[in-house]
Amino acid sequence: MSKLRYFVVVSVSAIISAGMPRIANAESGTASVESSSEAMKTNQTLPAVVHQSDYLLDNQRYKEKQNQVESETLFLERPIGLYGTHQMTGNGRLLDPTHNWMAQKIRVIPPPDVVPRPGTNPDAIPRTLIPNPNPLQFPTRPEEVNIEVTQPLTLRQAVELAERNNRPLQVAREQYQQAEAQLREARAALYPTVDLQAAAQGGQGTQGELQAEQRRQLGLPTDGIDNRSLSLSGTIEANYSLINGGRRNAQIRAAQEALRAAQLQVEALSEQTRLDVANAYFDLQQADEEVRIAESAVRNAQQSLRDAIALEQAGLGTRFDTLRAQVQLANQNQLLVTNRARQQINRRQLAQILSLPQSTNIVAADPVEIAGLWNLTLEESIVRAFQNRAELQQQLAQRNIAEQQRRIALADRRPQVDLFANYSLLEVFNDGLGLADGYAVGARLRWNLFDGGAASARAAQRQSDIDIAETRFADQRNQIRFQVEQAFYNLRGNFQNIQTARLAVTQAAEALRLARLRFQAGVGTQTEVIDAENSLVESQGSLVRAVIDYNRSLATLTRSVSNIPLPTTPLLQ
Repeated sequence: MSKLRYFVVVSVSAIISAGMPRIANAESGTASVESSSEAMKTNQTLPAVVHQSDYLLDNQRYKEKQNQVESETLFLERPIGLYGTHQMTGNGRLLDPTHNWMAQKIRVIPPPDVVPRPGTNPDAIPRTLIPNPNPLQFPTRPEEVNIEVTQPLTLRQAVELAERNNRPLQVAREQYQQAEAQLREARAALYPTVDLQAAAQGGQGTQGELQAEQRRQLGLPTDGIDNRSLSLSGTIEANYSLINGGRRNAQIRAAQEALRAAQLQVEALSEQTRLDVANAYFDLQQADEEVRIAESAVRNAQQSLRDAIALEQAGLGTRFDTLRAQVQLANQNQLLVTNRARQQINRRQLAQILSLPQSTNIVAADPVEIAGLWNLTLEESIVRAFQNRAELQQQLAQRNIAEQQRRIALADRRPQVDLFANYSLLEVFNDGLGLADGYAVGARLRWNLFDGGAASARAAQRQSDIDIAETRFADQRNQIRFQVEQAFYNLRGNFQNIQTARLAVTQAAEALRLARLRFQAGVGTQTEVIDAENSLVESQGSLVRAVIDYNRSLATLTRSVSNIPLPTTPLLQ
């Protein structure tokens, strides 16, 4: 009996140390979040939260990674920034949408399967992720949609791919090109128009044919009658609108504002696309971690079942305990299947946002870790958002467009003066005369003295559009403030949850170890072991959710402010 009990204790200890690789170690500084605010004050580089499977110091994967880091110096000091540089306008507004929303420099340990080789670019986009340039291409055979390549993808690469491939963003860029063409069309009214008309005409007239027939009936000769004709004519005319009541300038300004609105739409959609990609990537990371946690829970349940069977065979346990362990294993297997299905769905959802090739699937290459810190106060964040958000500028552009359209409507009541000049040529080849020409120069005046109030009514409609744009500006401003506040408070709360969840994982692991020892010693029950296993799974999931929710809040806050790099000094204590 003592030998059996020793064997069970040894097997349980082995499972706890090797079969539960996602338990946070309170002593490991590189595998967990610093719980002390003093560490944040003295060091701007927050220790990364790596994969849960690296949490145990005696974990083999952890040791291999540490040895690899020490021998090859694979610590990568780089910004997690995803974008380029700023472009400032005269009033200090950031208009270029290519800005960094994760510029915080932190120490990152690349996963073993995506460690860049010396002399290579870790952020280069693999060719397998470049879609067909033909947007009308679609598969017609099942083998064309079969997944053949599974490519690891970092968040930086995902954002870069979205900038290239995201279909709504491509549509916004095409609409910007369309607005540019509309502006060129409006500016064409600054120049005169020149028209050329030419005509060649030939035939036989009916009047001449009747005269020839009458002469034949009277017996008269018809040799001198030629009823055929051939003529060539041409006219060239130039027109210019000299006075148009301000219509031309208003149309040009309206087109300029429409172009600005299209540019702001590209900026806003680019920022939103980055947020959507980040959230989809974080969803995939969470699904990956949930699969790992479920796999660990299955291994724990299997060990509990083996313990229950061994105790039952030794006469120390009951059939009831064995059945409970079997039910627990079945439940954990079902949870694992569900999590794996969610993992595949999240992969395909990210692939859809990135518009990847039909035969390519992706997996998250970045570990689950804190993405950066925020060092602006809430008030500073709100003011920055008011200055940088493209949505506010869009409402101002719509207001300006409505103002110019109102001026266009009022121009219909004002006099219109056009200048014209033309030159004409006419040649009739069989009339015995030479080439005839002529010209004309003049001005045309048009003044709509009374239109029943139609122009005033159109101007009133455009004035309503101005008022609507101003109201929407105020509403958008309030929404932006709430978005910043919501993301800011979520960011702070999630950061505190990370430290709490980390401690809970350590406590749950210790509780499971004690529950198994009590069960093996005959003083505990299988129910206690199952409850401890469930608590460990729940605490591990809470830690993953806390880190990922923090990253989501950081991405949302950066999107709410927009066009600003993530600061490097920690604020949240």
